[in-house]
Amino acid sequence: MIKILNKFIKNINNLDYVAKSIKNLSQDTPIKKIFDAVNEYSSSSEIRYVGGCIRKIIKKEIIDDIDLATNLKPFEVCDALKNNEINYYETGIKHGTITAVIKDFKFEITSLREDIETDGRHAEVRFSNDWIKDASRRDFTINSIYSDIEGNLFDPFDGKKDLENGVVKFIGDPEQRIKEDYLRILRYLRFYLSYSNNKHEFETSKIIKKNIIGISNLSKERLLDELKKFFKSNILKQLSKDKFSLELFEIIFPQFRNLKIFSNLNNFAKAKIEESDFIFLLSTLIIDGTDNADYFLYKFNISKKDQKRLKMIDNFYKEKTSSKSFSEKNLNKIFYYKGKQSLIDILSYSIFKSKKIDKKLLKFIEQFKSKELPSMPIGADFLMEKYQIPEGKNLGNKLKSIEEEWVNNNFKLSQKQIDKIINR
Repeated sequence: MIKILNKFIKNINNLDYVAKSIKNLSQDTPIKKIFDAVNEYSSSSEIRYVGGCIRKIIKKEIIDDIDLATNLKPFEVCDALKNNEINYYETGIKHGTITAVIKDFKFEITSLREDIETDGRHAEVRFSNDWIKDASRRDFTINSIYSDIEGNLFDPFDGKKDLENGVVKFIGDPEQRIKEDYLRILRYLRFYLSYSNNKHEFETSKIIKKNIIGISNLSKERLLDELKKFFKSNILKQLSKDKFSLELFEIIFPQFRNLKIFSNLNNFAKAKIEESDFIFLLSTLIIDGTDNADYFLYKFNISKKDQKRLKMIDNFYKEKTSSKSFSEKNLNKIFYYKGKQSLIDILSYSIFKSKKIDKKLLKFIEQFKSKELPSMPIGADFLMEKYQIPEGKNLGNKLKSIEEEWVNNNFKLSQKQIDKIINR
């Protein structure tokens, strides 16, 4: 009897914590303005928190985005926001999503929906005012928890209980859920590695293996977006410990040839993961001295800026590295010609993949982090005036030689060195 009573008290305390945290969220952000705008729109209008923010509150995680669900149609949401002078933009109005913007906060508001037709990539939806139907179309029980602004939960599939017990469970028939959107295979892996305390259910594993080919139908943009959430959730370390998840991940991303390094990371690498630098972490997975990174960049649409950053690291490690590669003289060259970010990436990559931390490389990172990119102290006008060198190829060659000498000499240059180069 005492055990039952203690369990009851514990659950009450946990519920109190969740309700209090939701109330704090309502006070710490300007979201009350949105709740008021929607709730006052009509006698039946209603809006609730949903999904990730509730899940993260229950698990005492940092909340980095806030999603809301409402029984208003998208055009009615726009009216309600407009009437209360709340800025918004139509993120995905076809699928019922409006993004409200207040100060520096963004809130995604999605109308209640039910699926009419799905093809594994996209869904044709019909807007609804039925909260149960909206919950039924979601992927996992732990993502179908709603709350009003006061912290009163609406949890039709006992998602809170599953979350507390470490159970990741599809809503309804797992195969049907997966065939509606094959991205749910990756989402299952992410939530399983983040929250599960149990082995994969045999039937679920079997269904996922059977449908894994469906991943090839997804756009590369959606795959990358989901991949960023893996990195952000800091679960790559967990991935290497779970055989089934690792096998699936290697099938979905065959270019990730270095996944196993995440099973035994040094302290520098662990801290680097915490920074959640997507492009750098991506480099540790795909760069292996072959054309693997080129193939990944060919397959996936990454911004030109990020491509350039990856290629800088890749090109450096395609060459045979030695102690001279990490001499101050060579690092100065990289710093000056390729930039600070490239240099720090190259040094970090070397430390990240090593079993032991090279303190010399760590020192270089700190040294170059605080170093400003220097400007060449000698220009063409100076050479033309002082040494009477006319414009042309010879002037360009002399200037280039002086620049190389200056870089090789730790950005220092004497008059004697300049004279020597000029008189060659």
